[in-house]
Amino acid sequence: MHSPDTPKEFIPVRIAVLTVSDSRSLAEDRSGDTLVARIEMAGHILADRKILPDERAEIAAQLSVWCDNPGVDVIISTGGTGLTGRDVSVEAHRDVYEKEIDAFGTIFTIVSMKKIGTSAVQSRACAGVARGTYLFALPGSPGACKDGWDEILEPQLDYRHRPCNFVEMFHRLEEHKRRK
Repeated sequence: MHSPDTPKEFIPVRIAVLTVSDSRSLAEDRSGDTLVARIEMAGHILADRKILPDERAEIAAQLSVWCDNPGVDVIISTGGTGLTGRDVSVEAHRDVYEKEIDAFGTIFTIVSMKKIGTSAVQSRACAGVARGTYLFALPGSPGACKDGWDEILEPQLDYRHRPCNFVEMFHRLEEHKRRK
């Protein structure tokens, strides 16, 4: 067991990025580009990247495919978290979650409040866990992706972050499936 003062080695995480948009192509995906650049700059691995329209069943199906892929540890989606009738990323994520990480949306709102004030109330950013995979849904703007990554995800996906982080819990996410 590590003491609190024992230095830890960085562990790269395999991350899939999903952009949810009815209008963007890969060439126009500034939010996805923002996430990919930050993922790679932090030393993590881009496991896959896709763009899907705002269709709940398609989004949930892709999230499930990635959750079942042993080459994907984390999924970050961008877009579809707003209040319009076409914004269904949150519902699609919740279709897949086994457990929701409630505090993620709260922390994201706190971070957003510092940047955009009360407009932060319009975001439904959320996170959860399914089949040993972390899932995060961020709003579709590059600024929101920067804030979500820089302020929450980068430190929490760094094994060296103290006092605790998401990476050190990977091996325990499915402990309920072990035989007793």
